[in-house]
Amino acid sequence: MELKRITIVLALSLIAAVPAALAAGPSPAAAAPSARPEETVPVLTKAATPPVIDGVLDDPAWAQGLKFDAFKTFKPDYGKDASQKTEAFIAYDAENFYFAFRCFDNDPGRIKGAVCKRDTIFQDDIVFINIDTFNDRQSAFVFMLNPCGIQGDGMLTTNGDVELTFDTVWYSAGKVDDLGWTAEARIPLKSIRFPNREVLTWRILFIRFFTRTSEQVSFPPFDPNYGSLLGQAQPFELSGLKYKRVAELLPAFTFGRTQEATVASEGKPVRNNELDIDDISLTGKLGVTSDLTLDGTYNPDFSQVEADAGQVDFNQRYSLYYEEKRPFFLEGSELWQFGGSVEEGPIQSIVYTRTIVDPAFGFKLSGKVTPRDTVAAIYALDSLPGDAVDEHPDFMIGRFKHSLKDDAYIGGFYTGREAGASSNRVAGFDGRFRLSNTQTASFHLFGSLTKAPGAETTDEGHALGLNYSFSNRKWVVDLGYQDIGEHFQVDTGFLYRTGLRRISAFTMHSIYPKSKFFQKIEPFYWSYHLYDTIDDMWETVNLLTLRFRLPRNTMIRMDTLLANEVYAGQRFDISGFGGQGETQIAKSLYIRLFARRTGSVYYDSESPIPDPYQGYGTRAMAQFRYQPITQLDFSLSATYIDFYRKIDKVKIYKYLILRSRNTFQINKYLFVRGIVEYNDFRERMTLDGLASFTYIPGTVVHLGYGSALEQREWDEGLPGFVDSSRFHEMKRGFFFKVSYLHRF
Repeated sequence: MELKRITIVLALSLIAAVPAALAAGPSPAAAAPSARPEETVPVLTKAATPPVIDGVLDDPAWAQGLKFDAFKTFKPDYGKDASQKTEAFIAYDAENFYFAFRCFDNDPGRIKGAVCKRDTIFQDDIVFINIDTFNDRQSAFVFMLNPCGIQGDGMLTTNGDVELTFDTVWYSAGKVDDLGWTAEARIPLKSIRFPNREVLTWRILFIRFFTRTSEQVSFPPFDPNYGSLLGQAQPFELSGLKYKRVAELLPAFTFGRTQEATVASEGKPVRNNELDIDDISLTGKLGVTSDLTLDGTYNPDFSQVEADAGQVDFNQRYSLYYEEKRPFFLEGSELWQFGGSVEEGPIQSIVYTRTIVDPAFGFKLSGKVTPRDTVAAIYALDSLPGDAVDEHPDFMIGRFKHSLKDDAYIGGFYTGREAGASSNRVAGFDGRFRLSNTQTASFHLFGSLTKAPGAETTDEGHALGLNYSFSNRKWVVDLGYQDIGEHFQVDTGFLYRTGLRRISAFTMHSIYPKSKFFQKIEPFYWSYHLYDTIDDMWETVNLLTLRFRLPRNTMIRMDTLLANEVYAGQRFDISGFGGQGETQIAKSLYIRLFARRTGSVYYDSESPIPDPYQGYGTRAMAQFRYQPITQLDFSLSATYIDFYRKIDKVKIYKYLILRSRNTFQINKYLFVRGIVEYNDFRERMTLDGLASFTYIPGTVVHLGYGSALEQREWDEGLPGFVDSSRFHEMKRGFFFKVSYLHRF
């Protein structure tokens, strides 16, 4: 207990001391302004005639609406004039909100834009708007476009991150011309949430990315000395919006058949009836109010159109993390973010919906119940065929947030998983507070009660997290503290380690050289010091990095790592060095490379009593993306890991994954794609083909085929499978899916 008190006191002392040190450090000329510039709130008048969404900005609505052109950079530096001029326009009528961009470019032939799948435009030149329809500075709807009019949408969070969890129906067009390029869009009001009042104040932020110059510009200009991103967005007033209660139905049908080669089939692929898919599902959405929505789903089709990319799954201490891709769970998932979290912290998420494996039905309620109060809740009944203990677990998840001044809030969580006599329940609080324009603090405090299958007692656990952040033009500082009890458990989330107390620190200095080649130089230091309460040992990680920002979205960084890791009562050296880089080296070619040579651990985690030992090895990754024309996309990636035992320098294993993903986007609605993935360690190859038509999110047709091949063959003499130098098909299947979104 004495060590615990010392650790907590040290963490709190650091958090208390750093703001004072930073405040005292800069010269008076560099000190942060005490107040933001005074805001003006222009009135947006209703358009008499709606604009035609064709990418040509000659409609009277743009002249009648509001125009903004005082864009300034925020990358690589703040407040500078951009190399190219940008103009943005907004307009509205009773049922739609409209926006448009005129993006000037003195070399239109070098504008980068592809005809591609929605939400995959981030290596293109893009523009986007962030609309805070509640004027609460907590979140914003994000709508993005590239020069071909291809869409992306998501939600902007209080941390300034864009979460691609929001997909809705809107209409757009883009056009490249002699002056540069234009983008134009119409957003039906039923596609977003807003207060149902006669007169509203919204906030809007316009952003443009330049690929070849690595510039990012915004209006209003963003200044880190003035606080949060959404707090600096442009307010404007509008009135007379027509609220129409949202009502949607989404029926879907999925058909699939699979054949497998097994011992019972004597190595011949035969139909596996257990993998047959003949599913009809129904999902619905109802607007309880203009800003509160109820979603429901019965027998949902959560089959993924594209399998997860292969990950190294050997000699892993923790479970692998896979991103959620299922639409029912994606929308609104930004609400599950919690205060006090830190980069690479032990608690990755309190709500990780992939723990709900195969729901029979589910309900979700999300939105605002008052101007300052946001709620989110999920109930789902899962189906786990073949599991006698957890055959039908219930999931109940609840979230409440009360917004305070600026981007601050206080909130609470409840999560529960019930399966027969076993259960796991987690409850607690979190919050975020703005200490000044440049400083924030956040926290979480959770408690858990867990009763394992067959257990007669309940285990209690706790998780405490504190975080302090400082950010201005030249400095970023982040301090964190976590205290996680040995018996803390969250079955609805992703938690990779318990029984620890951890202090983390990050500091980065930005240097802006007067050079056309080096746009920004960023030396930074990241570390944590962790006390393992189970093994009564300390571990530490110290990462020193030098990062360079250059034109063509180029980044180069070099790392030195001094670190160790505690596992199974032993301390292992994981020190080393590495480097990585990425660049849009040409309009058609993107390259990303990573390599690191460090000490490593052989965990032996699959043994009843692990017998780990010290080793060393290399981790490397390479990615190439080639787009010879706007509709073709060839991607190739390689992931490589090897491990040598230190005592005798014997190679224990190497793991290589090669993946080729090739897409021909026939038009903005229809594409065909082929994926080939080779796993050298597992001696396995997968082939996947897909034809996909998406008219709007929800209205889709997919036809796919997949095949799995292994270096095994059937030996009649055994009988059984034996190793082979050639690949033989072990599994194949196809599926057909159709769904239709009907909006009432």
